[in-house]
Amino acid sequence: MSDSTDERFVDKRAAARMSEDKPAAGEPAAGAEGGTPAQGAPSEELAAEREKADSYYKNWQRTAADFANFKRRVEQERGENARLANAAVVINLLPVYDDLDRAVTSVDSTLAGLNWVQGVSAIHQKFGRLLEAMGVKEVEAEGVTFDPARHEAVGKQPGEENKVLHVLQKGYELQGKVIRPAMVIVGEGS
Repeated sequence: MSDSTDERFVDKRAAARMSEDKPAAGEPAAGAEGGTPAQGAPSEELAAEREKADSYYKNWQRTAADFANFKRRVEQERGENARLANAAVVINLLPVYDDLDRAVTSVDSTLAGLNWVQGVSAIHQKFGRLLEAMGVKEVEAEGVTFDPARHEAVGKQPGEENKVLHVLQKGYELQGKVIRPAMVIVGEGS
C-alpha cells in the first residue's frame, strides 16, 4: 500500500472540541476532586451570604435605634403638650385667684367674723393649695434685686437702686419657669 491509502481522514471540528475538553497545564481534569471546574465557589457564596447577613443586621440595628429615638421624641412631645396644657389652665386661673386674694385682703375688720367671709377665706386657701399642687409658686419680688426675667418694671421711685420697692401684681412660676412676671416698682437710687 501506498502512503496515500494510509492517509487518515480527520474531522477538524471534533478535533477542536477534543482539545477544548482537555485541561490546560496546571488545571485539574474535569471530574477530579469535586467534579466542578470552579473549586472556590462555596467559600465565595458563604462570604457573600455573610456580607448580606451583616448588612441585614446593621439595617436592623439602625431601624431599632430609629424606633427608640421616635419613642423618646413622642414621649417628650406628650410631656411638653401636657405641660403647655397645664400652663394654659393656670394662666387662665390666675386672674380669678388674684381677684379672690384682693377680696380677702381688703375685707373690713368689722366683717371679719361673719360666716360668709370665713367661707370666702377658706375658698381662697383651697385655691392656693390647688395651685401649689399644680406646681405654681409665687415669684419673689418685694425687697429683692430686680431681675428682668422674673419681674416687669412698670415704674421707678426714689429708693435703693435696682431693688423692688412695691409689687403691683404678683408673678407666678410653674415648675421653675415664669409664666407671669411680677409687675413691680423699682428704686432709682436716692
